[in-house]
Amino acid sequence: MEWTREQRYLPYNKWDAETLLKLQAQADNSSYQLNYHIRPSSGLLNDPNGFSYYNNRWHVFYQSYPFGAVHGLKSWVHLESCDLVHWQNKGLALGADTKYDSHGAYSGSATVIDDKLFLMYTGNVRDQNWQRISYQNGATMDKNGIVTKLAAPLIYAPAHVTEHFRDPQLLKHRDAYYVLLGAQDKTTLSGKVAVFKSKDLKNWEDLGYLDFSPETMGYMIECPNLVFIDDKPVLIFCPQGLDKNVANYGNIYPNMYVVGDKLKFDAARMETKQVAPINLDDGFDVYATQAFNAPDGKAYAISWVGLPDMTYPTDEEGWANCFSQVKELSLDEQNRLVQRPVPAMADLRQAGQVIKAEKAINGRQILVDNASRSYELKLTIPKGQAGTLHLVANQDLSESLQLKFATGDAAQLVVDRAHSGIQFASDYGFTRQIDLTANEDLELDIFVDNSLFEIFVNGGLKVLTGRFFGSQANNQIAIQGTTKEELAFRGTYWRIDHIQ
Repeated sequence: MEWTREQRYLPYNKWDAETLLKLQAQADNSSYQLNYHIRPSSGLLNDPNGFSYYNNRWHVFYQSYPFGAVHGLKSWVHLESCDLVHWQNKGLALGADTKYDSHGAYSGSATVIDDKLFLMYTGNVRDQNWQRISYQNGATMDKNGIVTKLAAPLIYAPAHVTEHFRDPQLLKHRDAYYVLLGAQDKTTLSGKVAVFKSKDLKNWEDLGYLDFSPETMGYMIECPNLVFIDDKPVLIFCPQGLDKNVANYGNIYPNMYVVGDKLKFDAARMETKQVAPINLDDGFDVYATQAFNAPDGKAYAISWVGLPDMTYPTDEEGWANCFSQVKELSLDEQNRLVQRPVPAMADLRQAGQVIKAEKAINGRQILVDNASRSYELKLTIPKGQAGTLHLVANQDLSESLQLKFATGDAAQLVVDRAHSGIQFASDYGFTRQIDLTANEDLELDIFVDNSLFEIFVNGGLKVLTGRFFGSQANNQIAIQGTTKEELAFRGTYWRIDHIQ
């Protein structure tokens, strides 16, 4: 179906209920639907918004266009949780219904202010010539979930940015509020993080651009998020058009991070020894990650598993994309970001099965012969070995999601989805690779959810996330040595049941 601009921006009340019910049924009945991750009821899901803790519950909102797998008139859908794993859909929270968000309630954040959850978001407006005007708007949500929009924008775009000015993160530091915004500088057409300050949420001072790197961050920065871990500032952001000589990446746009030593808010400067941004996720499909510090100081993050300007096989079914699981963030002794599943993920485990090396048959060792489409697999592969771990594989291993590993001198892990099912995003390659420490055991914590994989490597020092769209009949987990030798390994497999 070819979507016209008029269709994409048709008000929600102009759509009939039968169309929406049909789309919801298509999404529910999809053979690629997810079982334990946040996904859209229908249509498009993209950026996570308003990730927060309020009224003794966790909250997250997602960017939604419910009428198709396209970017149209966006709204916020609200979900809440008691454990960061089981999420309850509370329905539409922010719609495009004022003159300051007439063409979409775009991405933003949330923080608790005066016993309410204060939402700050970008209102997308188009003039008669279809020129974009971005307003940074505010709203409050009370304990009953009632959302009330403020009458006027909080921040208007300054003269020194282009129309690309969006994705506010609202923070409180000491006795003032600060906002980080993704921006494109009008003079240099380069990506920036704009910083604003206010004492009262009404009068805002423009502090300029955040100084965190001497390098040019492409032509646009989206979704800047700042958290503090062990009192160190960590900036998570999405630079579009970043020169790969600055930092290498394989996706159309990367999601990256920089760890600082100190952040001087009023000077808009982050002191850091990190010479270049680092990929937040080394897989295929993570973008627009939103992170925040909970009341106890812990930092959590959740990501959009989807990419801008990309199509996915489920687009033809009228739905697209999902969220990653929530990850708890920490720093190791070398200031590297560590991402781990939250503790409640372990509550999803069903019927644990011990995995141990068995005799090879026809050059392969079977770990699980009839695996669920939704599971967790923890696996240790000792040092000095090389081979391929096949996930969601058919019987002869000609179709599988492949994890090619070497744990000797030239240690590495390669994820290859070329033979995992329907091919897509081929312009950006079918493999992603990370280097490992030579001659050390490889620890993998692998989550598969029907058409999504999340691989935590060596306790979360690296994470690789991606989508795949294979046959429902592929249910084998097997391992092969590079030279047909039997490999040593040990682990545990758990089935995960449908929780939505």
